[in-house]
Amino acid sequence: MSNDYPESDDAELVQEDRLWQGNGWTARVIKNEDDDGWAVAMIKDGEPEPALVGPWTMGRDKKNPKPLDVNAFNTLVKTANEVIRRHEQQLHAQLHKNVTVGTDEGPVKVCLDITPDEDDPYATLTAFDSYGEELAKVRVAPTFKLTATSASAWIENGFRRP
Repeated sequence: MSNDYPESDDAELVQEDRLWQGNGWTARVIKNEDDDGWAVAMIKDGEPEPALVGPWTMGRDKKNPKPLDVNAFNTLVKTANEVIRRHEQQLHAQLHKNVTVGTDEGPVKVCLDITPDEDDPYATLTAFDSYGEELAKVRVAPTFKLTATSASAWIENGFRRP
């Protein structure tokens, strides 16, 4: 029977008491610098910093850490993925804002999308009618504060750059 899939890298993964790899993650049990206990750092493959560092359980001897195992590792992966997801949601919320304001022609949704470029950060202000048709689009400073008042002023000013 032929196998169309490449050989798995699982054989190269380390799965030891204090170091466990799999599912794109590495869990490393480390000495807690703040006290006598232990911590576990979850590092996503290819990332320089841990996505999550948390306390780790002491073993039965009350001196050494509890060994990592597949169940603990899977729980840690789930938790670390959730931390990353929440961080991404928070970042998205900071970079993409919108308000809807009432006008004589109906509601207008105004969106502010910030592009955090290291060399040239900027933002785009876009207005849409109630059917989702774009009414106007202008480039603004990334520090532009989108509020119902600033959106209304932009609309009343004929969508000229604020």
